Amino acid sequence: MKRVHLAWIVAAVTFVTMLGAAGFRAVPSVFMDPLHAQFGWSHGTIGAAISINLVLFGVTSPFAAALMDRFGIRPVVVFALTMIAAGSGLSVFMTAAWQLMLLWGVVVGLGTGSMAMAFVATVTTRWFVARRGFVSGILTAAGATGQLIFLPVLSTLTEHHGWKAASVVVAIAAAAVIPLVLLLMRDHPHDVGLRAYGATDEEPGPVKVRQTGLASAAIGGLVLGARKRVFWLLAGSFAICGMTTNGLVGTHFIPAATDHGMPPTTAASLLALVGVFDIAGTIASGWFTDRFDPAVLLVIYYVGRGVALFALPSLLSPSTKPSTFVFILFYGLDWVATVPPTIAICRKYFGDRTPVVYGWIFASHQIGAAIAAWSAGFIRDHTHTYNPAFYGAAALCAVAAALCFAARPTRSGSDTRGALATQPPLIDAA
Repeated sequence: MKRVHLAWIVAAVTFVTMLGAAGFRAVPSVFMDPLHAQFGWSHGTIGAAISINLVLFGVTSPFAAALMDRFGIRPVVVFALTMIAAGSGLSVFMTAAWQLMLLWGVVVGLGTGSMAMAFVATVTTRWFVARRGFVSGILTAAGATGQLIFLPVLSTLTEHHGWKAASVVVAIAAAAVIPLVLLLMRDHPHDVGLRAYGATDEEPGPVKVRQTGLASAAIGGLVLGARKRVFWLLAGSFAICGMTTNGLVGTHFIPAATDHGMPPTTAASLLALVGVFDIAGTIASGWFTDRFDPAVLLVIYYVGRGVALFALPSLLSPSTKPSTFVFILFYGLDWVATVPPTIAICRKYFGDRTPVVYGWIFASHQIGAAIAAWSAGFIRDHTHTYNPAFYGAAALCAVAAALCFAARPTRSGSDTRGALATQPPLIDAA
């Protein structure tokens, strides 16, 4: 019987790890109203804590690969899971808003930022030559799958046992994966006398080389990108992408729905459905990106998202309607559909430097999400409705569409020098 290549075991451990760490991504929207009710903290204050988390998630990502290269995958991932478990578990003892900022913002933010995009990219690059794109897509889906699993569970626990019980479950889920990582995760196939899955003499896969200059390479990628107009166009559009997904809908959809009389568990189930359609949307977008102009695809995605956000306030009600499910379907398909075409444009301009440059564009995504997480809560506190936030986000989508149209590759900016064929895609785990 043919033995299973260790790469598939490492990929499975990575999937389960991403799944266990996904619990916190479901927390903000579920806990918003319970924390407000218990402590009197405003939606803006709670949103500010999530903003800190999102900023650290994004800014840490370009450097996470350097940590994994210097210390290995296993210790960095164990550190990240420990931070997530500690931040979520210790939050049950919170009594002041600064503790929320520290635990949810800083501790969990550093934990999540040390994994996600860098974790997936490092595993797929080191362990796979064949099936690399397929494995990247599956590991990216772990975030959506985790959202699907955790949102209804956390919402039900919060409704019947309080938010503290749900927070403990998130901590346990993150901590439970640590033994699996310690036991089965391996840093590099060369450590166990193997080559990457699908490696041949013509394509031997990555050579294990310990480098200490990846942090400076990350800064160099930012400098390189900042010199080109397209970097700012993509960074601006991706910041709006973050605002209109993780920052606004991901954080505030449930409290916005409950403002209209919808039960929290129903709202959580709807948001979980976004994760289901997110998987299909990401795969389809990758297929379209191989065949059509990526800039045109981005224009279509952002215009469609803007229309959906503009219509959302009129779709929310105490009970679900067919139009509500239409919104969930479309928004799920569109959630991270922007990632493949954004990477494709980035490759046309930056070639083999795409991964590190895209890392900073992804950081702008999380900064945009952070701005929306706070500002939407601020708007809700002062107007007693989320409607202005949704209408404003819809207008920003039109701006993003214009930025993407302006980012269309030109002949002078499209010399890839083979980068498209040799460079593995970086994946967004937001």
